[in-house]
Amino acid sequence: MTEMRFETKAPAGLPENKAATFGTEAVLDEFGRAFEAFKEANDARLCEIETRLTADVVTEEKLARIDAALDQAKNRLDRISLDRARPPLGGAEPPRDASATEHKAAFDLYVRAGESAGLKRLEEKALSAGSGPDGGYLVPSTIEREVLRRLAEISPIRAIATVRVVSGGHYKRAVSVNGPAAGWVAETAPRPQTDAPSLSELSFPAMELYAMPAATQTLLDDAVLDIDAWLAEEVETAFAEQESVAFVTGNGVGRPKGFLSYDTVANASWGAGKLGFVATGAAGAFPASNPTDVLFDLIYALRAGYRQGASFVMNRRVQSAIRKFKDADGNYLWQPPLAADRAATLMGFPLVEAEAMPDLSAGSHSIAFGDFKRGYLVVDRVGLRTLRDPYSAKPYVLFYTTKRVGGGVQDFDAIKLLRFA
Repeated sequence: MTEMRFETKAPAGLPENKAATFGTEAVLDEFGRAFEAFKEANDARLCEIETRLTADVVTEEKLARIDAALDQAKNRLDRISLDRARPPLGGAEPPRDASATEHKAAFDLYVRAGESAGLKRLEEKALSAGSGPDGGYLVPSTIEREVLRRLAEISPIRAIATVRVVSGGHYKRAVSVNGPAAGWVAETAPRPQTDAPSLSELSFPAMELYAMPAATQTLLDDAVLDIDAWLAEEVETAFAEQESVAFVTGNGVGRPKGFLSYDTVANASWGAGKLGFVATGAAGAFPASNPTDVLFDLIYALRAGYRQGASFVMNRRVQSAIRKFKDADGNYLWQPPLAADRAATLMGFPLVEAEAMPDLSAGSHSIAFGDFKRGYLVVDRVGLRTLRDPYSAKPYVLFYTTKRVGGGVQDFDAIKLLRFA
């Protein structure tokens, strides 16, 4: 089977505002046909296994090619969704106050020509402790909002977690370990004093994340260049890739602590401060018989209150293995997205693809399931800073851009793991 290619260009005469819709419908249509071909090939493979106890090599190769085409189609849908979410070039900008307009003009002059007097004057007026040689200058709020908005679109864990913006270096909150004691009493019965709840403090420090986009001075001298959009586009991918890894496997040293870095325990013995897991019973694989049963066990290991907003999280290779699973009625458990901005579903729950999740291996926690909005917290320190460096990589001008971000588990009962052991 040849590689599937999708044409997203609008035909001549189609209005520009309908081009994206046309491309989305074409990709969704091709995606649907690819999934039907996948089901047909997989059914043939299962039939061969039932009749001959083994699948034909040609069938296996055909299934693998269709599976790869499905992944490519999903990537195209993700790109279309991100492009549609971006504001159109040359569109009307929201009104700014006088200080915001002055800040943007001063920042543009700093980026293009290295003139920092205007930014220094603004920071002196704001009593800012930052200085150009030490930590750069705060970018305009419009750029910061655009970077955070784009990160929410392409960083998988940030998109489903709770995000808090703080003004300090730490975010702290108190949590109840065992909850307050309570009981029923009659109308006139005495009210004995209850035990006080045990409290514990969770601390989420904001770590420094950086990117260093480069541009030639000729590009910066071009008056047509939109500095806001250019800087946001340059740093979004670098920030998103680093965040995606840290929120899953980060060790908490100089970076956020990922949910897979916390202590784990069998869900039957779950306790506060640890993530519960359900074992598959097979090392590095799903069980040979009734493999879908462990997915049901994982779903119902989560309390009902958390299942309302729960999602599956796994990488694309694990997702590829699960695409072949059926329920008792022969229906596929994995279903493609219904729209470009929607996620694929597994057993009715959204499936989030995070490449930082581990592959199937002995003892790996390759699938997570839970309400990440309640379970994981992302902390953003307000402010995005840029330092212009025209000397280190001549003839390029480097822009050392930093933001501070932290993260960690805030509710250990909201996330469960599937352990392949």
